[in-house]
Amino acid sequence: MAAKKKTSSEASGATAQAPTTPFSDKELEHFKQLILDKRHNATEDIERMHLQLEDSREQAENDSAYSFHMADAGTDAMEREKLYLMMARQQKFVGYLDRALERIENKTYGICKVTGKPIAKERLEAVPHTEISIEAKLKQKK
Repeated sequence: MAAKKKTSSEASGATAQAPTTPFSDKELEHFKQLILDKRHNATEDIERMHLQLEDSREQAENDSAYSFHMADAGTDAMEREKLYLMMARQQKFVGYLDRALERIENKTYGICKVTGKPIAKERLEAVPHTEISIEAKLKQKK
């Protein structure tokens, strides 16, 4: 069986490759550390909220019939619901941070997924997990 010759488009890598990061390894390390710090803080927040939920459940179980009031029960339920929502939000944030860390490892960090252009360093300092540039964000809002 004869070996198939590669066409010029196959040889040149016709499959589109993601653009590489505009940042040096030192800058990527800076962003990685920034993201890891934010991730650490977010996971600590999640753990703290989880402990608050456990305390809230224990408190509800220890209430006697004489100290129980419907308004208190409603307030407690609302507080638990608020904690669940805040935990979900923090977990989503951790997911964004994890994806940013993957982009750093893949050397695609700092490239807008909409325009394909580099994201401003100042924007990444403020929102290190962002995937889009200010230009793309403004277009989304229209």
